[in-house]
Amino acid sequence: MTATIWSETTMSISSSKDISTTAVSLEAALSCLPGPGGSRSVSVFEHGTLLVKLYAPRTKDPQLPHTRDEVYVVARGKGYFWDGEKRSPFAPGTFLFAAAGRQHRFEEFDEDLAVWVMYYGQEGGEAGETSSGKR
Repeated sequence: MTATIWSETTMSISSSKDISTTAVSLEAALSCLPGPGGSRSVSVFEHGTLLVKLYAPRTKDPQLPHTRDEVYVVARGKGYFWDGEKRSPFAPGTFLFAAAGRQHRFEEFDEDLAVWVMYYGQEGGEAGETSSGKR
């Protein structure tokens, strides 16, 4: 099986058949931001259905619902995560989850916010449902 892996040496993503381990530093991923067109996220790893990115919005978070489930782990910064119904505070080390199709965003966050984002599973989410409950 082939994986797409971030290379600290070339500061780019490449394919590899040896995926027994990999490591990507926060500093290396941040050095690629902003990306093309001013993008505030950069892909750092892909394997099977898993896609890992670093996301670092500035001023406001313009996200729209995604088609796959996603996990966030806050690397730096504090603020609030709105999950479509309620706001929860977050700080470095906080784990956050957004089901496929669910409205969500970061609010009132520090200017240095950076979060690891992990998209995984099938379109529509692992349970095959979106926030509307439809399959």
